[in-house]
Amino acid sequence: MAETHETQAQQQAELQKQLWAIANDLRGNMDANEFRNYILGLIFYRFLSERVEEYADKLLAADGITFEEAYNDNEIKSDLVDEITNSLGFFVQPQYLFGKMVKDILAGQFSIENLQEAVNEVEASTVGYASEEDFRGLFEDMDLNSSRLGNTPAKRSELMAEVIKHLADISFNAGDSKIDVLGDAYEYLIGQFAASAGKKAGEFYTPQQVSKLLAALVTTSKTRLKSVYDPTMGSGSLLLRVGDNVEVANYYGQELNGTTYNLARMNMLMHDVKPTDFEMHQGDTLEDDMFAEQQFEAVVANPPYSANWQPDGKLDDERFRKYGKTAPKSKADFAFVEHMLYHLDASGTMAVVLPHGVLFRGAGEGVIRKYMIEQDNVLDAVIGLPANLFYGTSIPTTVLVFKKNRTKKDVLFIDASNEFEKGKNQNSLTDENVQKILDTYLAREDVDKYAHDASFDEIKENDFNLNIPRYVDTFEEEAPIDLAQVEQDLKDIDAEIAKLEAEFEAMKAELISTEGAE
Repeated sequence: MAETHETQAQQQAELQKQLWAIANDLRGNMDANEFRNYILGLIFYRFLSERVEEYADKLLAADGITFEEAYNDNEIKSDLVDEITNSLGFFVQPQYLFGKMVKDILAGQFSIENLQEAVNEVEASTVGYASEEDFRGLFEDMDLNSSRLGNTPAKRSELMAEVIKHLADISFNAGDSKIDVLGDAYEYLIGQFAASAGKKAGEFYTPQQVSKLLAALVTTSKTRLKSVYDPTMGSGSLLLRVGDNVEVANYYGQELNGTTYNLARMNMLMHDVKPTDFEMHQGDTLEDDMFAEQQFEAVVANPPYSANWQPDGKLDDERFRKYGKTAPKSKADFAFVEHMLYHLDASGTMAVVLPHGVLFRGAGEGVIRKYMIEQDNVLDAVIGLPANLFYGTSIPTTVLVFKKNRTKKDVLFIDASNEFEKGKNQNSLTDENVQKILDTYLAREDVDKYAHDASFDEIKENDFNLNIPRYVDTFEEEAPIDLAQVEQDLKDIDAEIAKLEAEFEAMKAELISTEGAE
């Protein structure tokens, strides 16, 4: 079994290498972040195409006819299309299959118009079905008319044909785990494009190890979740990480950026999450809450740090009213926390990544922080992370864990800021770093210079300031200096210098004597 796992890991690594090579070799002068929409869109299209082809082949195996033959038979066509669309949520006509495109390219019969028709037809195939909303505008960021692909349709066709041919040469099959391998490879590319995009990447991708930590924190002691929600879902990687830990019945998310929203929907489908099992919306979470009164068993998020928002009139909003103060206009951090708590059910757990300022800033934020601890007793843990973990910012961050069913009023503080693997451009958490945090969180015991379970009275004494050094002392005392030894060392050094000077003078005198003799 271990050997099989190792073989699959090697296949995955090779697949990732091939995909990134394609992305780099074919994008030319196009920015990596821009080319992302094309290569990810085509990988996604191949996935949809192969899913339909495989499902059709299974349905028709007993009849001994091909997918194309069945589709062209008017007596079979309607039932075939309906069966596949109801089961998968979409349909790809035989003439638009990825494999057919490859054949057309090799025969010199491909044009970019064919590709545009194909993606349009996939979206159209969902109209009238439950998946219609999930597919609407899904390919809109793959602009096949963009001059960035080429100045003429012929040039654009040539470039897209090259990408399709290269992708066709890659085998996504790794035994029984084909979908996982393909979905994970897709997510790998999202992460690589995020790294290349630098500052912009924070909008849509949470580093894998941080996602793993948040997912583990909200799934401790659980094997199944009815629902998980991310109000700033980006590419959906954080939601999917929760699904890696436990069985998730339904995924929910909202995202402001349209391109990223499309990416998240693709990511869900690539990881074999059925359209009926996720609900995602595009929009500003704080201004236009798409989930109204819904509550979720787990909530996770990595919201934009210290973002601007509009607090005017927000105390009339049920999500923010009870705190009496709003988060400041230039720092929406606590507004996101309030929103998340509003959507967390009575037995739920939530974990959110935020900048350190939320721990100690005063004014309205101080009032909100105090209410959450003193009145609602929902703050369960404060975890300090290392600096330079995230794309686009080098600041250290903190993970706040909240629960609504707490009986004690303690708060566990963990200072993991000094435990990381240093990278060339970015630091990262190792599996051991993540596991130590989780073990400490579950044990809820003091660990010298690493963790402290603070009582409510301690927090109150600190005026509800949660700055981690107030609770976890990581100060390392310097070794005492032995002055007598230092004095002796200086004397020894002086003696050594005197000895060397005497030897030098002797050598110089000998040289002068030799020159005089000549």
